[in-house]
Parts: sequence; C-alpha cells; structure tokens
Amino acid sequence: MNNRGQNFGGGWTEQKLECVRKYLHAYTTIMSKQPFRFAYIDAFAGTGYRETESDEDPNELMFPDLVSSEVVSFHDGSARNALEVKPPFMKYVFIEKNINRYAELLELKKEFLLKAEFSEDMIECEHRDANEYLKDLCQKSWKNHRALVFLDPYGMQVEWETLESIADTQSIDLWILFPIGTVNRLLKKNGEIQPSLRTRLDLCFGEPDWYEVFYQLAKQISFFDEEQWQKMGNIFATIEEYFIERLQGIFKGVATNPLILRNSKNVPLYLLCFAAGNPRGAPIAAKIAQQILEGMQNSPQLTLLK
Repeated sequence: MNNRGQNFGGGWTEQKLECVRKYLHAYTTIMSKQPFRFAYIDAFAGTGYRETESDEDPNELMFPDLVSSEVVSFHDGSARNALEVKPPFMKYVFIEKNINRYAELLELKKEFLLKAEFSEDMIECEHRDANEYLKDLCQKSWKNHRALVFLDPYGMQVEWETLESIADTQSIDLWILFPIGTVNRLLKKNGEIQPSLRTRLDLCFGEPDWYEVFYQLAKQISFFDEEQWQKMGNIFATIEEYFIERLQGIFKGVATNPLILRNSKNVPLYLLCFAAGNPRGAPIAAKIAQQILEGMQNSPQLTLLK
C-alpha cells in the first residue's frame, strides 16, 4: 500500500463524495441512452446531509472495545448528491435501518418531490436491514434493469453474501467503502482473536482463509523453540490486496486502485472500491472508475473539515 489518498482528517469525506459524484454523472449520461430502467441504491443512506467530525466511533456499537478518538460521519450527503445528479436516475432507493435517520430521509424525499422532475414513485425510502433488502432485491429479474449501488457502512455491516448477490445479477455497478481500519484492529498481533470476532471477519470476507493470509508462523526464541502466529508486517497492503482479489473473484470488472481514506494521523480507515458485474459493460465501467480514483489520488490536498 502506498500513500494514495493522503488528504488527512475530514478531507477524505469530501474525496469519497466527489469520487462517487463524478461516477454518478458518467453513469446516468451513459444509461440515459440505453434501453434499461436504471436506479441508484444507497444501502446505508444516513440522513442525506453532510455533517462534521464527531468523537463517536460508529464501530463502538458493534465492537465496544474498538473506539477511535477521531471519526467523521461516513454517510454525509450521498443521498442528496444522487438526487442532484444530471441527468437523473429513473429510480432512487434509500435504505436506512436507524429510525431517526430514516425519518430524515423521508423529509429529504418530501423536499425533492417539490421539484418538477421528481414523482412519488421515483424515490423510495426503506426502513430495513441493508443486507436483507439487497439480497431480496437481487433475486428479482434484472433483464431490463440496471443499478448503481453505494455501500457506505458505519463499520463491518456489509456481509460477503450480499456482495455475491450483487455480483450475481450481472447488472449492478458497485461503490463500497471497505473498513480496512476496523479489520486491522480486529487482527491481534499474536493471532489470538475472539471467536465472535473471527465469525464477523468470516462474514466480511466470505471465507476463513483470511487468517492464513494475514498471519504467518514465526518461531519464538525460547527454551521450548515454540511457534506461534504473528500478524504480517505490511498488513494494510495485505488486506487491500486480499479484498481486491476477492472482489475480482465474483465481479467482471474491478478498479485495482482503490482510494485509501486516512485520518489526520495518516492511518488508513477505509478503502473506496469499485466493482461492476455486467460482462459487456464492466471493462468500460472499471476504466471510468479507475480514472476517477486516479484523479482523486493525484489531486492537491483538500481543505479539512472544521
């Protein structure tokens, strides 16, 4: 892993939104000329509004022992960005499990329904678990439909089975924020990981083989010449490579240059990744995404949020 995406602190939130915003425009421009109905699906839609930094770690609810001192809300503005893109999508689906954020999404829907280009059936808000909703949706016929899905979770909520369901449609382009920082914190240096956390990592990667990838056997210098597992030294690069290879195993096209989103201490928090499932369109989609990611990686440092 190199120094891609070195816009520390809150600036990376704007990077994430800008990458997806650029792809949204490219996507609707292309799809508006195709004979498909196409939708935008935000699976962790939040409130639709952009917020500032917070001391609350979104991973604390799932992993109480993993609390970061500096966290930015990861969902700020993604729903609103999609509603403002031109040309528009034919359908918008915003999924949010939290009842308070769901209520704010309903208010966002009311706001945009006042505009002439939107109708009641164009914007759908779902108060459901994102994994369950997406797996159900992916079981339907996609012959005449296409979609762009944005997975921007608060932590490790996205299950690998959900990604497989998305890939199996061969009709969906995907942007996903992968929690590389949380994964790293779960990987204890001595390899002793609680069973519940190993199960969580299995769900995230879709297999238990990650353990042998992220750890190596090392002999300890002792009277008994013992052996034990030790975490790889270049662990962030190892996690990134492993996750991208996993995506390439199920999607037809994957951007190989994910954007590394770091905090103010230069510690990787997330990887912004892209994958596409359609056999014909995936190579072009991945190329567009890679160009957007490359442009963001080479851009000057953004102004940090206050």
